[in-house]
Amino acid sequence: MMKILIADDHPLFRAALRQAVDVSFQRAEIVEADSLASLEKLGEDQVPFDLILLDLHMPGTHGFSGLIYLRELYRKVPVVVISANEAVEVVQRSLQFGADGFIPKSASVEAMTRALSRIMDGERWVPEYARRHAPPDPGEFAGMRERITQLTPQQFRVMGMLMEGMQNKVIAYELDVSEATVKAHMTAIFRKLGVRNRTQAVLALKDLAIEPPGLE
Repeated sequence: MMKILIADDHPLFRAALRQAVDVSFQRAEIVEADSLASLEKLGEDQVPFDLILLDLHMPGTHGFSGLIYLRELYRKVPVVVISANEAVEVVQRSLQFGADGFIPKSASVEAMTRALSRIMDGERWVPEYARRHAPPDPGEFAGMRERITQLTPQQFRVMGMLMEGMQNKVIAYELDVSEATVKAHMTAIFRKLGVRNRTQAVLALKDLAIEPPGLE
């Protein structure tokens, strides 16, 4: 029996994905996650999966950070981005950051079913409109991906808050730690990213950012 993770914070979209999974893979076991925290819990428990369906916009994730997190955690498992942000640039960057496919949320259940079957057959599937563009260079963001995977889980959370523009005292309050602890995390993040300060870190992380789609 296949075990499939659906990571999306919208119950209606999760229901649509469950329907597509039920059609594509009979008797598959479905596990759902609605935030980065729930993904981290699955990672800590080392829950195995055969396929991962990921929404880019979930609580705790920032741009492509959730994709990078899951790609590192489940290196041999197909990870498919399911997103309402259907811009060609987003499709291509999803592939550059390690996705095995990209399915727009506007797709019908039937189209999702066909795409999932082809991805599980080993195809790197993207919608037709994205195929007309030159394929992305898989190495373009490899360095950034490698640097981010060096972060500890707590540093990963701090990085996300840094991307949101939060100050150290706000981050300390949100994480229930001291400001000195946050500063120590910031120092480690700067070192791993190869930068010296907040401004340089934000610039280095700009390629992770995505403008959220209007309906999300």
